Amino acid sequence: MSSTAMKKKVLLMGKSGSGKTSMRSIIFANYIARDTRRLGATIDVEHSHVRFLGNLVLNLWDCGGQDTFMENYFTSQRDNIFRNVEVLIYVFDVESRELEKDMHYYQSCLEAILQNSPDAKVFCLVHKMDLVQEDQRDLIFKEREEDLRRLSRPLACTCFRTSIWDETLYKAWSSIVYQLIPNVQQLETNLRNFAQIIEADEVLLFERATFLVISHYQCKEQRDAHRFEKISNIIKQFKLSCSKLAASFQSMEVRNSNFAAFIDVFTSNTYVMVIMSDPSIPSAATLINIRNARKHFEKLERVDGPKHSLHMRMR
Repeated sequence: MSSTAMKKKVLLMGKSGSGKTSMRSIIFANYIARDTRRLGATIDVEHSHVRFLGNLVLNLWDCGGQDTFMENYFTSQRDNIFRNVEVLIYVFDVESRELEKDMHYYQSCLEAILQNSPDAKVFCLVHKMDLVQEDQRDLIFKEREEDLRRLSRPLACTCFRTSIWDETLYKAWSSIVYQLIPNVQQLETNLRNFAQIIEADEVLLFERATFLVISHYQCKEQRDAHRFEKISNIIKQFKLSCSKLAASFQSMEVRNSNFAAFIDVFTSNTYVMVIMSDPSIPSAATLINIRNARKHFEKLERVDGPKHSLHMRMR
């Protein structure tokens, strides 16, 4: 591990069977949802280092949720587990029959976080929402969210509804990882400049391995509020299909009468998606503009990257 890497400790916690390891495997280990059925229960703590955007390393602690392990985390392992935490992600099985115990363990986590890492960000994932009747999902999630926010005080808690079977998992993890990117505002400023220079309707930046959306800028209103996560899901599945055929996914262009969408390798750690609706701008010009911006965005990914914005002239 490079000494210049910026490491961020992320705790993934929740009762046994809540779905922690399945979601981690889908996001970071290229599993598809149906393959997670063969995963066994996590024993104690599984550590993994996930390199994200070059210099950022997520030090992910997947903590087994069996009662014996949970009790140890709050007693003999308390300082080791909860020290220097940047993010706590607590996963709740929405259909758990031991909700009171779940809430008790969650509150114990919060007490340990307050004592050892008071500046940590807290996220709660209300998971397996696909098991809830569709017309009941909004109501059940809202009730659970209100309870969790009340229990979390004085810490702030951000809640997401998730399922491994749809795009909600990508939405939640994109939002969480976004909070950890050190120069994200600078990245967004430059993405906005890039979009305006090339006259794009919208530009999205995806992390290369996970295909989580890490930044975007839109110039025109789009109808589908869930389009980012849907694209993440579709393209990641397509990449996996390519790898099974010993092929690698490099780029894609999709065009119809209303718009053209370009997905291309951008930097060593990202893909870019550019949406264009102006029929007078040829594909070749957009692809050249993407290529011309690569070097600048490569520099931005480094923690000590340039502080200036993108003002280069595009073709």
